[in-house]
Amino acid sequence: MGEPEHTDVVVIGLGPGGEYAAGTLAEAGLHVTGIESRLVGGECPYFGCVPTKMMIRAANLIAETRRVPGMAGTSQITPDWAPVARRIRDEATDNWDDKVAADRFADKGGHLVRGRGKITAPGQVTVTGARGTRVFQARTGIVINTGTDPAIPPLAGLDGTPFWTNREIVQAEQVPRSLIVLGGGAIGAELAQVFARFGTAVTVIEAQPRLLSFSEPEASELLERIFKAEGITVCTDAPAERVSHDGHRFTVHLDGEAHTAERLLVSTGRRTGLDALGVAAAGLDPGAPTIATDGRMRAADGVWAIGDVTGKGAFTHMSMYQAAIAVRDILGQDGEPADYRAVPRVTFTDPEIGTVGLTEEQARAAGLRVRTGVTQIPASARGWIHKAGNDGFIKVVADADRSVLVGASSAGPCGGEVLSALAVAVRAEVPLATLRNMPYAYPTFYRAIEDALAKLAPAQAS
Repeated sequence: MGEPEHTDVVVIGLGPGGEYAAGTLAEAGLHVTGIESRLVGGECPYFGCVPTKMMIRAANLIAETRRVPGMAGTSQITPDWAPVARRIRDEATDNWDDKVAADRFADKGGHLVRGRGKITAPGQVTVTGARGTRVFQARTGIVINTGTDPAIPPLAGLDGTPFWTNREIVQAEQVPRSLIVLGGGAIGAELAQVFARFGTAVTVIEAQPRLLSFSEPEASELLERIFKAEGITVCTDAPAERVSHDGHRFTVHLDGEAHTAERLLVSTGRRTGLDALGVAAAGLDPGAPTIATDGRMRAADGVWAIGDVTGKGAFTHMSMYQAAIAVRDILGQDGEPADYRAVPRVTFTDPEIGTVGLTEEQARAAGLRVRTGVTQIPASARGWIHKAGNDGFIKVVADADRSVLVGASSAGPCGGEVLSALAVAVRAEVPLATLRNMPYAYPTFYRAIEDALAKLAPAQAS
């Protein structure tokens, strides 16, 4: 193994935030060693945000084409997955090759080491890779950005079967005839709709009472209604009991019923692996689900953590936000500490569903006196709305005592874009009076914010 190699900073995991932190610190003149066991760039560009949004964009084009009759003429569409698979492979991921990202890091002065990093002593990281074992001693500290992996439930019969996670499904060269999606969260919902629009018979099985259980109930009701209209079977409050695979088809067994499909996508959350990371050597709890940090992203003396492992949201934008804070702290620069009051979350279904801040349930659980207002987009002719692709709603959640918004949801066409105005209102604690007494452009989807504010109900105790 030899003597430790000295460096200023070791960054374990070069996902979006880790790559940014490592590259920025290297550009600032520090000797930075970046450790990556998979692909430089992380989950987002290869298995998450980028390829799945290509899939969603293609599926939405199919839906838009089908909306032409009765509105703008006639249309016919024959879905073809081949160009989608080709674009993901050739344009988005370079056939899952990270050379461009690795070279980008090297060009900034960073030192890439491929292998699995483990903290083995304060400031020390041991890397095991194809070329053997190396030990690095960091003079300044360690940044942890190891992200998460798909959480696979301990279902009888699942282990050893060729099920998909998000990593396999984005590499699909063909759409299956039928697909069971186990899990009705954001990833499961997005991919269920994509494959249904490409002709796959899709069944979504969710153990919780509703889809998107992290969002407002109005979002769940909207999405379930849309899925039903698009021919997607939804089973909620339906925990799976076991899985079987006969070599050709999967069967998911529920209480009293079973569903069979050619393929199975397991989308039941994400998990960290802190024990394997050796965090105990840095004074951290290896049994914890996530790493607790202060406002400067410090987890312990000489240790910073950013991204999914902090438990503040498995989003690229969160990882990048936290990375910038950690970089400032390492470089001794001034800046605002982390603030999680207005974290935006968008599920890129059609309609898009965005949430920022607290849901109504979370606000009440926090002991606030809550006022809510909800308006539909638009408020009538529901059958025509779905045909036009204009389904949605705005919901605002206010703290009655401070007269500010603490949360909001925006669902509909461009729901994620409309959310930006609400995110600013929550983050800046804009007074309700200011929000009410400003003009909202007509006719826009964001104008529904004005109507939701006007519908704020009287305050109720939590």
